[in-house]
Amino acid sequence: MAWCPGGKKLDQDIFDALAELVTHVMHRAEEISQQYGVPVFCAKAMHRFDTSIAMKELGKRMRCDPSFVTMIADSLEQRGLARREPNAADRRIKNLVLTPEGLEMKDKLERALLSQMPWCEALDLQERETLLALIRKMINVGPSTPTPRTEADYERAEADYESTASPRS
Repeated sequence: MAWCPGGKKLDQDIFDALAELVTHVMHRAEEISQQYGVPVFCAKAMHRFDTSIAMKELGKRMRCDPSFVTMIADSLEQRGLARREPNAADRRIKNLVLTPEGLEMKDKLERALLSQMPWCEALDLQERETLLALIRKMINVGPSTPTPRTEADYERAEADYESTASPRS
């Protein structure tokens, strides 16, 4: 087990469950993207903007390398979903602009994705509202300076985990 603050099994179980949920969501997104013939990275990019965005800004929003944004733009252009245009304010900047077909595809993808997310199937409205509030609360936690840990801290965490661990399914 990786060490978590307080060394509690619960923290590790939360981490594991969140990792499993993200994997599950990504798998569904990949399946839906394949159904529509759009790579998942293009669907993610299309989600990050409405009609037009500077390619550099898209890279920031997606937290990816500029060369990857170029690959996304190439892929979207090949499918007729977007085109590159010079920025009106600075012609050195290239904007990625969704075509009418791109806007239609974005709408189809997002409707399909949202309708098949696990929280839509497993949670009622109040539970989804609570989940959203909890996610936003966690997102808004600022970065903290980690407390230095000693070997004894790690040993206590491991002992605590072993004494409370239950078989995983």
